[in-house]
Amino acid sequence: MSFAQALKAQLDIPVIGSPLFIISNPRLVAEQCKSGIVGSFPALNARPAEVLEQWLEQLTTELAEYQSANPEKKVAPFAVNQIVHQSNDRLQHDLQMCAKYKVPIMITSLRAPHEAVEVAHSYGGKVFHDVISVRHAEKAIEAGVDGLILVCAGAGGHAGTLSPFALVSEVRKFYDGPIALSGSISRGEHILAAEAMGADFAYMGTRFIATPEANADQAYKDMIVNSSAQDVVYSNLFTGVHGNYLRGSIENAGLDPADLPVADKSTMSFGSGGSSKSKAWRDIWGAGQGVGNIDAVQPTAQVIAELKREYLAARQRLLGA
Repeated sequence: MSFAQALKAQLDIPVIGSPLFIISNPRLVAEQCKSGIVGSFPALNARPAEVLEQWLEQLTTELAEYQSANPEKKVAPFAVNQIVHQSNDRLQHDLQMCAKYKVPIMITSLRAPHEAVEVAHSYGGKVFHDVISVRHAEKAIEAGVDGLILVCAGAGGHAGTLSPFALVSEVRKFYDGPIALSGSISRGEHILAAEAMGADFAYMGTRFIATPEANADQAYKDMIVNSSAQDVVYSNLFTGVHGNYLRGSIENAGLDPADLPVADKSTMSFGSGGSSKSKAWRDIWGAGQGVGNIDAVQPTAQVIAELKREYLAARQRLLGA
């Protein structure tokens, strides 16, 4: 059985919840995993660094106890996102913690993750890497990753500009391993569409911001519910990397969304000090173009149950399965 098949067998629907900076926490991740999808969080959300071990111990224990009490349920593995950027002075510590707790999946971002792959494989873990282009995909494969996350146009937060039709097809010409697809995926039928296109998993983040478990301001959740695709602005001003953000949060910060300056990529900074721009992610709120499909703040378990119903209905409608 391939890695993609083995992972799908552990899930109710083929979804990986993407790691949301500041927002993803053990409560959200646990609910995602208990509901049958991969939950994830950025290692940098656990601050200070010592908190990461507490989170890993909490999640490992809680999910094991839940599975023991509910042997009939599929309890998905969780993932930890590692920013493999040179400015991340926590990377060594965070990788060691993942090794200590044998984190099932690492999701790596921003640079070819040779070191993370070595650490994960040392204990049997797997690595998915974020890419926005064929060149990035090739570098990640050379580094030995176990799967790719294709971050396409319309994805929330840091995102690329390529159509998923273009990127999935081009990557599939030379790669037959697991692919998770990101970009405006917010409904169950979108998950099926990702599979039809050639991906193995849908990668979803924005859909889980408007949940009680998410560590987001209520104003942020309300803005998610009240926004649509036209309210999403693509800019690199806030972190040095292009991403998608809610127009309303940019305006609330006193900026003109239609006239944002271009940032210098060298200003990117991750790790103990966080982003070089203190307001990034805290006051400027990320969201994908699928935000218009989110109409209410709902518990995570309810969101996933709804996605499952939509996914199965789409399969029945299109495939008769």
